[in-house]
Amino acid sequence: MSTQPSVVVPAAAQPESRSLGTSRPAYGTGRRKEAIARVFVRPGAGKFTVNGRALDDYFKNSVWRLTATEPLRFTELEGKVDVSCTCRGGGSAGQADAVRMGLSRALSRHDAELRPRLRKNGFLTRDSRMKERKKYGQKGARKRFQYSKR
Repeated sequence: MSTQPSVVVPAAAQPESRSLGTSRPAYGTGRRKEAIARVFVRPGAGKFTVNGRALDDYFKNSVWRLTATEPLRFTELEGKVDVSCTCRGGGSAGQADAVRMGLSRALSRHDAELRPRLRKNGFLTRDSRMKERKKYGQKGARKRFQYSKR
């Protein structure tokens, strides 16, 4: 029978600092419909990438770009932080909303003083609306086949 050495864990580990001065990125997950976005925020010059592509290249529609970057404009951090995110699932509109929520969560972790303002203005609230499922014996979620009396 072999004995393994015990692992020593320091008793007083230093808590992580999540202010704008740290180089470690703040992380936030955003979800909307079937889309999931992982967002990382770090201090920088305002670079915004989605799945390795520039924001303008990824979200072609200007409304989607405005939606995705709304938390930065609201907190007046546009041009002060670098944002990189990965999106999966859903469509472009759902992904833009997922990026918005993930960015809001990351910013609230990045600077804890922003959290109450983001919460009050609805940036941290998950939009839980999903597509309703199709029911058996019907054409869709709500649509029925036409009734025939004779």
